[in-house]
Amino acid sequence: MTGLKMRIPTNKLQQLAIFTTLVTGGAVSTMYYLMQKKFAESDYHKLAVQKLEACTVAMESLGAPPLKVHNIRLTDRDNRVDHHTAQMKIPVSGSRTGGYLYTTSSWEPGNNRWRVKMAVLRLKEGDIMDLTSTHTDDHVNGVTQEGCS
Repeated sequence: MTGLKMRIPTNKLQQLAIFTTLVTGGAVSTMYYLMQKKFAESDYHKLAVQKLEACTVAMESLGAPPLKVHNIRLTDRDNRVDHHTAQMKIPVSGSRTGGYLYTTSSWEPGNNRWRVKMAVLRLKEGDIMDLTSTHTDDHVNGVTQEGCS
């Protein structure tokens, strides 16, 4: 007796490949969505966006309200979070322009909360606004820096 060969019809293999691709794509999309949601709901993210919203000069420069806060790039090296420090690059835009909100927050164990240590808005045009500073109209490397308090 010769060895038995199992033949699977090509159309069944194609269906299996399509099904596997759809399931994998759905799982990856769900995971991406949940990770973005986790970042957006975190205190260090919310506090940074609140700093931006509290700065009239920055909001006017963006053309906000309405302020649009976009998803972060999960693979960007500027986005790092551990138990004590959160460093993020948050894409934002208004009706006039967009840019990135660079922020660093630290965990205060005594107060059991996050505190924004640094928040800087860098517009596409190159303007930089320090949202955690009280100085205004300083020039750094030829770029006007404005502060908010």
